[in-house]
Amino acid sequence: MTVRNQGLASSRSKSRKAHFSAPSSERRVRMSASLSKELREKYNVRSIPLRKDDEVTIVRGSNKGREGKITTVYRLKYVVHVERVVREKTNGQSVPLGISPSNCVITKLHLDKDREQILARIAKGREAAAKSA
Repeated sequence: MTVRNQGLASSRSKSRKAHFSAPSSERRVRMSASLSKELREKYNVRSIPLRKDDEVTIVRGSNKGREGKITTVYRLKYVVHVERVVREKTNGQSVPLGISPSNCVITKLHLDKDREQILARIAKGREAAAKSA
């Protein structure tokens, strides 16, 4: 008999409910973006959760090609705000545009001790998987 993960649902309604009622810790993981080719080769990691002060390039949508530093990670709305990607309101005030993490590629990581440990842990797992395959 096969073992099924009870936490995963293939039902559309259950998947949507899980997505929209997810806690912040789960949203962090869901808000991952892939690394650029150079970073991918350097760290042997394909994607990592986005963080404030990471530098990204937008690769999809009307803002395609724009680059900048992440100013806010808005977990409640599943969007990130990127420096200089703004919209003018009718009163002249500028507001940041929400960009989906799936439309971003990380070009420069904001590293600290914890982030380096995360990268090392992911790379170690990828190496172990490559050996067993």
